Amino acid sequence: MNAIIKNIKNRRSIRRYKTKQILDSELMSILEAGRYAPSGGNNQTTHLIVIQKQEVLEELKKLVEQAFSQMILEDGMYKSLQASIKASIKGGYDFSYNAPTLVVVANQKDYGNAMADSACVLENMMLAASSLNVASCWINQLHWLDENAAIKGYMQELGLLENETICGGLSLGYADGEPSLPIKRVGNPVTFIK
Repeated sequence: MNAIIKNIKNRRSIRRYKTKQILDSELMSILEAGRYAPSGGNNQTTHLIVIQKQEVLEELKKLVEQAFSQMILEDGMYKSLQASIKASIKGGYDFSYNAPTLVVVANQKDYGNAMADSACVLENMMLAASSLNVASCWINQLHWLDENAAIKGYMQELGLLENETICGGLSLGYADGEPSLPIKRVGNPVTFIK
């Protein structure tokens, strides 16, 4: 099997990390892969904010837990958002799974391709990480809380620009345990018109 396709099929979202920080060389390769993602009109406006400082990660966890714990559960709400709210109400919620590195992915507000461009960057970084035996997981919580004043203010202290919106995030680290085997794909149907 082609090495790229094999890497795509074997990549897993990891939610348990060792405390050991990833190597700078691995981080730079992952970030470079993200920066080489396609963007609409070659816009290249995706902004990566890399957080490895433990005190900053702890403050973000605290702010995220506070924000979610104040939200109301509603019928029909996205199940992962519901889970974040419930875990925050319970206490001790760690939205980034204790990963030693968090990459926050932002893009320009009111830019039509902000989410698409950012998604390409995130996918490139996940695939690069997988190829380097670095575990990763796409993180949506900061995107869901993008309009929260406390989160927005703190992220702006960390480098988020006034004209940017948080599109996602990526936990990076070394897996604490063996990743699960690939599951058979039964969704994502394909329709052929030949």
